[in-house]
Amino acid sequence: MKLSEELIWRGFSAKTTLNSPDLLDSRPSKKFYWGADPSADSLTIGNLAALMMCACFVRHGYEPYFLVGGATGQIGDPKENSERDLKPLSEVEFNKSQIRAQIERIVLNNSPDLKPNFVDNLDWFKDIKFLPFLREVGKAFSMTQLLDRQFVQNRIGEGGSGISYAEFSYTLIQGYDFLHLYRSYGVSLQLCGADQYGNCTSGIHLIKRLENADADVWSTPLIIDPASGKKFGKSEGNAVWLASKPAKTPSGALSENFTSVFDFYQFWLNQPDSSVESLLKTYTLIEKPELDSLMAEHKSSPEKRLAQRALAFGATSVVHGESSARAVEKLTSILFNKSADFSSLTSKDFTAFAEFLPSVPKNTPLLDALVETSLCSSKSEARKDLKAGAISLNGEKVFDDSLVLSSPAILKRGKNRFAIIK
Repeated sequence: MKLSEELIWRGFSAKTTLNSPDLLDSRPSKKFYWGADPSADSLTIGNLAALMMCACFVRHGYEPYFLVGGATGQIGDPKENSERDLKPLSEVEFNKSQIRAQIERIVLNNSPDLKPNFVDNLDWFKDIKFLPFLREVGKAFSMTQLLDRQFVQNRIGEGGSGISYAEFSYTLIQGYDFLHLYRSYGVSLQLCGADQYGNCTSGIHLIKRLENADADVWSTPLIIDPASGKKFGKSEGNAVWLASKPAKTPSGALSENFTSVFDFYQFWLNQPDSSVESLLKTYTLIEKPELDSLMAEHKSSPEKRLAQRALAFGATSVVHGESSARAVEKLTSILFNKSADFSSLTSKDFTAFAEFLPSVPKNTPLLDALVETSLCSSKSEARKDLKAGAISLNGEKVFDDSLVLSSPAILKRGKNRFAIIK
């Protein structure tokens, strides 16, 4: 399958400046860049879709340049309806380091021999002077072009909230990034999500105007959450984060932008039949013959949820590595199996499971364990749940609020909240 064919098959095809997708297969320059602004200290599965598109290009011989925007992050990608709050520079730097580490981990999980190129637009913008920038870049754009941008129209149109000069200039800054990468590294293709397409064409305009050369943009559709109908992303309040543990922020607080490996796996496992095939194409490395076979088997026995299990394992492997995916797969098979044999679990198993679920050491009183693992908000709530039969230990209901947990075990509240005694 050629690159152009695989991109379309996997759903990585939206707006593009190319006259035909086939032109991707014969480009003389096989270098692209994809950028992320450090607006949070973790990427989400919305960003992951774009990274999976990047991986597709890499498999077909393209050289990747990943840009983490230390300069653009100081302004913030303009939102459709309101101004962004400026982040402290220390927070931008911290977010930048976290995001780069995530991209490196994902790349190495899936292409261990690849050495990705990382660039930071702060490296070239920190020395740019205002007047030279206006003379070279500002004069290359007409106000008509800039006012035509959809986000500008939304902000200054009837009922709009208005837009600051800083955010209005964002598209010029992003356009200059493309120009700089073209001049410095010969990069002539930018990959992006469909919502960034307009900003990306600014770079094409600059390259054509100032270098008399051609460049292109290829975008991928935004992924929509089938449950809510909203895009997958932090701005929609439904983020599934790529960070698996809370990071310690510059303020000393722990970040809330994380999704545990266990919850990450469960998210994919709970996808509906109507979405699972397209999500497998986007978020895993499965190839067409294997997918066709899997979906045929899934449709013959949908109750086994074979496609969802393959999606959960594949997506978790991509982000967190195959060993973590296998461990959380085993944990899931035990937690949701009514006939699970808990006696067969070893202390090593419980130690491994504690990587993915809240845990307390053995010899912890039951009431303390329920509160410390956040299964219950207080000891009084824990007593009520015990009395109601909502708490179980290794599959057996427990009622004794004086119990001390003397052995490794799996603690459960309700249908799907768990903790580990290790």
